[in-house]
Amino acid sequence: MTDSAPAPLRPMPDDWRRALAVVAHPDDLEYGCSAAVASWVADGKDVAYLLATRGEAGIDTLDPGRAGPLREAEQRAAAAAVGVRAVEFLDHRDGVIEYGASLRRDIAAAVRRHRPELVITLNHRDTWAAGAWNTPDHVAVGRAVLDAAADAGNRWIFPELAEQGLVPWNGVRWVAVANSPTPSHAVSAEPGFEQGVQSLLRHRTYLEALTAEDPETYARRFLGESTGVHRARFDGAPAVAFELFSR
Repeated sequence: MTDSAPAPLRPMPDDWRRALAVVAHPDDLEYGCSAAVASWVADGKDVAYLLATRGEAGIDTLDPGRAGPLREAEQRAAAAAVGVRAVEFLDHRDGVIEYGASLRRDIAAAVRRHRPELVITLNHRDTWAAGAWNTPDHVAVGRAVLDAAADAGNRWIFPELAEQGLVPWNGVRWVAVANSPTPSHAVSAEPGFEQGVQSLLRHRTYLEALTAEDPETYARRFLGESTGVHRARFDGAPAVAFELFSR
């Protein structure tokens, strides 16, 4: 007896105007879904980025005091490469982000500020698709995003936000999880692929510390492989895949 083939990936909904992408570190979106973001921005949609940390613990050869500002600057350049202008940082501590009310409140506040219909985050599961262990930061932020999307619409959760002028926003219709081991939807990677490569390349200091491979060769290879994984489930086309939760 053989297992049945995975179901085709459905197209992501496109009847929305504003999205907020919330991840743990600089480079998470560039490894995850910047090619999709580039396509959305080109289509006139408004996408903002929220980073829980400045990635200060991400480069072994750089002290966090130097790495944080450098990685922030690289993240802003990476966002600009796909047309994203709004980039915010929450200043949680890189490597030891804690899931809890404080993180949920910070993300809910951002949801109320930006009023998105679509919220994007990174894989919150314990493992990646290949069975590799995920990091605690990704798990904590992804879980908090799923919860904060609902928190943002409830006036009795974090009432102090309303006192700060952030009125409840119950307009989040979907949360899309990039790099999920169980994707359900996808966006074609072809229109935004080149911008996605250029966006990842803006993290040059990080890439040069990560690999001895030429950064552009590495970025093209990595994104080519990652967007090709689900070709068979998306009419043979390279895809940026998401697990989509509806609200």
